[in-house]
Amino acid sequence: MCLYTSGSEVEGKRNLFLLKKKKRKKERKRKRKSTSQCESPTAVSARLYPPHPAPPLGLPASASAFPSRIEAMTSTLTAVLCLGLSLGQTIGTQTQILSKPIIWAKPGLMVPKGKPAQILCQGLPGAAEYQLYFEGRLSAWQSPSRTRGRTTASFPISAMTLLTAGEYRCTYRSGELWSSPSDPLDLVVTELYDTPTLSVHPGPEVSSGDNVTFSCRLETATNMFLLLKEGGPGRPQPRYGDTQVEFRVGPVTTAHRGTYRCFGSYNNHAWSFPSEPVELLVTGDAGDTSLAPTEYTSFSGSWDPYLLTTDTAVQQDSVLWNHTAQNLLRMGLVFLVLVVLGYLLAEDWLCRRRRQEGAHRASSQERGRRFRTQ
Repeated sequence: MCLYTSGSEVEGKRNLFLLKKKKRKKERKRKRKSTSQCESPTAVSARLYPPHPAPPLGLPASASAFPSRIEAMTSTLTAVLCLGLSLGQTIGTQTQILSKPIIWAKPGLMVPKGKPAQILCQGLPGAAEYQLYFEGRLSAWQSPSRTRGRTTASFPISAMTLLTAGEYRCTYRSGELWSSPSDPLDLVVTELYDTPTLSVHPGPEVSSGDNVTFSCRLETATNMFLLLKEGGPGRPQPRYGDTQVEFRVGPVTTAHRGTYRCFGSYNNHAWSFPSEPVELLVTGDAGDTSLAPTEYTSFSGSWDPYLLTTDTAVQQDSVLWNHTAQNLLRMGLVFLVLVVLGYLLAEDWLCRRRRQEGAHRASSQERGRRFRTQ
C-alpha cells in the first residue's frame, strides 16, 4: 500500500472543500432571499412591531387603559389648578388699587402763626395704618380711630410756623395693600407780615351787572397778593405786583355778595395778616345765583369730611362692592377645583374597584377550571 500523497492531490482536495463551502453560503443566501420575498406585509409588520400583550383573562378592557386614565386625570387636574392660580393672580393684581383717602385740616387751610392745627386723613373702613407726607417726605404715621363707621387718623400740629406750612398728602394701608396718595393739602401760615389795606370801587354797594375793582395795598414790599371771599369754593389765584394790585370782577351778580379780604405773600404758604373785611352788596335782579365768583375771589375754607360728595361716596361703595365680588369669585374657583378633584378621585376609585372585581372573577374562573379538570 502506498501512503505517499503528492502535493497536487492535497491542493485539489483543499480547492474542493472551499468550493463546497461557497456553494453552501450561496444556498443559505438564496433561501433567506426567497423567504423575505414571500413574507406578507402583515407578517413583516407583526414581526417588527409585535402587538401589546392582551389583558389577563377575566379583566375588563378598561383595566388595560387604567394608566392612560390616570394620566388624563392628572393633566385635567393640573389644567384646572393652573387656571385657578392664573385667575387668582389676575384678581390679586386688580386688588392692588385702593381708593385714595380724603385729607383736610382744622380749623382750616389758613392758620395764624403760633396757633394749633390738625390734619385729618380718612380712608376705607378696613384701614389699619395711616402715613402723612410733608413736601414729599414721610412725616408721621399712626393707627386710625373709628368715627361714624369710617377710619380717621389725626395728625396734630402744636404751633403753626413757616416750617409746618406746606403741602401735605396721606396714604393708608388695608391688609398688605397701600392706597394711592390723597389730593394735596396746602396748609398756609398767616400773620407773618404787615396788614394790607383793601378797598372796592366804585363802592361797596353796586347794581347787578356792574363791574367792580378791588384794590389791595401793602406798604411792605411783596410780590404776590391774594383776594379771598369768605365761604367761596376753590383755591385763590394770585396777582403779582410790588406794593399794590387790582382785582377786576364783573359783571357781578348776587352770587358775588359777601365779605372779602386780601393778603400779601412771598410764597404760596406764608401770608401776611388779613386786611380789614370789605362787604360787597349787590342789588337788583337776583339773576343766576348759581354763578360762582371769579377765580380771583375764591376762598379755600374748612371742609366737613362727613358731607361727602356723591362721587366720593359712589367710589367707596364701588370699591367695597369690588372686594365682595372678588371674594365671591375666589370662593367659586375654590369650589370648582374641589368638584373637579372629587370627580377625579371618584373615577380613580371606580377604576380600581372594577380592576379588583375583574381580577377576582378571573381567579374564580381559574379555580373552577382546575376543579373540573381534577
